[in-house]
Amino acid sequence: MRMLHTPDRSGDDSKEVRLAERDVVDDSGHMVTTADALKGSKIITSDGEDIGTVFDIVLDLHHRTIAYAVVSSGAIGEMLCAIPWNAVKYDTCDKCLHLDVTAAHVKGTSGFDDEHWPVMTQSQWGLSLHQYYNRTPYWVAEREDVG
Repeated sequence: MRMLHTPDRSGDDSKEVRLAERDVVDDSGHMVTTADALKGSKIITSDGEDIGTVFDIVLDLHHRTIAYAVVSSGAIGEMLCAIPWNAVKYDTCDKCLHLDVTAAHVKGTSGFDDEHWPVMTQSQWGLSLHQYYNRTPYWVAEREDVG
């Protein structure tokens, strides 16, 4: 597997080359990339609808994992929504994230704006969101893996 280098953020025209350098896949299928490289990636639902792009990636530093993808449709004043990271799958060929629920399901979730994010450390908020996407919360899955 190739080693990653520190990304050059000089803003030159070699962005495509640097982006390809960040996306590293080894023979076992492990992939390493930067959160920055995922921003702007399309989110495609199970019914084939492009519901928006990755606005941000939320990390849980205590559990040392990616917790959520924050999605925006890109419209002015558009609400953001959080999706559990374990509900999306990255498509290396199409460079997008696939979600196994319909667009209507995603649109039914409560959103927030960039000035008023939910308190993502509240366990009830996280549990409710994971249940909505029919996923085991990552902090519960982590305990099951250990036990």
